[in-house]
Formats: sequence, structure tokens, C-alpha cells
Amino acid sequence: MARRPMNPRDAAEAAFKSVTTKPVERAREAPAVPGRRESVTLRIDSDVVEWFQEEGPGWQDRMAAALRAAAGK
Repeated sequence: MARRPMNPRDAAEAAFKSVTTKPVERAREAPAVPGRRESVTLRIDSDVVEWFQEEGPGWQDRMAAALRAAAGK
């Protein structure tokens, strides 16, 4: 039996890795709430945004309805 069962370099690398590795984050699932809205960043052509805004307040709801219809929901 060898006096040192592990190579010192391997032991040092393993110790360094265990200290510097970030812990695995568990995915957080949002509870299923009907009608829940989520804030997102989305790049949309300015002419499309202006078209929805022309009809005044509620343009975000109208845009969401158009996206929902396009998604088949």
C-alpha cells in the first residue's frame, strides 16, 4: 500500500474546486396563478408599438391580446 493514496496535486485541485464551485441553484417554479402577469423585456419595432398606442390607454392589454391570439390561446 502506498504511503499517500492520493496525488498531492489532485488533492489540492479537488480542495480548490470544492471551495470555488458555486452551489447548484434549484429552479424556482412560480405557482400557477390564473391571469398572472410577468414583467419582461421585449424589443418590438417602434411602428408596431405606435400602432397599439394610437388608440390610447390599454394598449398593453390590446398587445397582449394580439400576442395571445397569435399563440393560439
